[in-house]
Amino acid sequence: MKKSYRFITLLTLIIMLSLTALTFTGCQSTGSEPGPASETPDAQEAPVPNQPTPLAEPVEQNDFILGTIISLKLFDFAQDAYFADSFEALRAIERRMTINDADPAQSEVMQINENAGIQPVKVSEDTFEVIRNALRYSELSDGRFDPSVGVLVKLWNIGTDYAAIPPQSEIDARLPLVDYTKIELNEAEKTVFLKEKGMLIDLGGIAKGYGADVVSGILYDYGVRSAIVNLGGNVLVMGSKPDGSVWRIGVQNPFSERGEYLGIAAITDKTIVTSGIYERYFEADGKRYHHILDTAGGYPVDNGLVGVSIIADISMDADALSTAVFSLGPEKGMALVESLDGVDAIFVMEDKTVTMTEGAKAVFTLTDNTFTIVD
Repeated sequence: MKKSYRFITLLTLIIMLSLTALTFTGCQSTGSEPGPASETPDAQEAPVPNQPTPLAEPVEQNDFILGTIISLKLFDFAQDAYFADSFEALRAIERRMTINDADPAQSEVMQINENAGIQPVKVSEDTFEVIRNALRYSELSDGRFDPSVGVLVKLWNIGTDYAAIPPQSEIDARLPLVDYTKIELNEAEKTVFLKEKGMLIDLGGIAKGYGADVVSGILYDYGVRSAIVNLGGNVLVMGSKPDGSVWRIGVQNPFSERGEYLGIAAITDKTIVTSGIYERYFEADGKRYHHILDTAGGYPVDNGLVGVSIIADISMDADALSTAVFSLGPEKGMALVESLDGVDAIFVMEDKTVTMTEGAKAVFTLTDNTFTIVD
């Protein structure tokens, strides 16, 4: 009896839906005869409500947020609200997570730093999530990536007009404060506590990646499926090009200014983030001092690497890993990348040799013949 009841119910539902469909077809008729049912696709992706007309040409808008130029280029759908909401989300991240020229009343990270050694600070969900992930990559890299590097960042001031080589005594005095194990999180209360007075969190090595992920989520909710999100070189591509082909993204040449590339990565629905000596640096006595600091020695990392590009699914992961892997060096960095699912890397050495993971070899093409790929 149950089987008969279900069959009758299902048959009734099918008849009702068919009659409804016929009614809507009659209302929308232009006077022409409908085509055979067999010519209609069996299934289509449901359209997003109030979706605008597909773009004939891509639409791009730019802004300056998180200390860098933000570029959003949409290829299938675009409205001003898509850009406005994306930029506002990035500004909110900047307000909460910056330590540079910030309003202490709005910057949760500054509040954490000001209360180091005093008391825990309650933070928003996104700040907590970024710090939690920063600590995860601190553990994976044995502290080579460490959000508590802020005391050294402030000491060197690389990227500002005050950049200079600090006295060794000042470096030595601050190194004990670089210790991610002294950052205490309370999941239930969403609080962050720096256990030692004088510690400083700096999320500059992960916040842009998080921002790219947030923006891609906003655009996806609006129905965008084809876009390039570029946060100062942290590039995230959504889907594929409108014609179904892959995106071709330039991989930064670490010996040149930003925007000059040594090769092309052909990717779909991925993010690619590069860390290197070209980003922020100053020169003294003929030597370049870049911004990626060795958390053990206190000086800029010097291990033969000049650039590391990470290809991954999540931009926050790629952002943190690009710094962690650069700091670990080519051998340990390669080992870390190969231990992670869905992550690949391109390593560029100061002798202009390039090594890659197997996955990167499948998508990367070298275009600058002054470099050499080695196994």
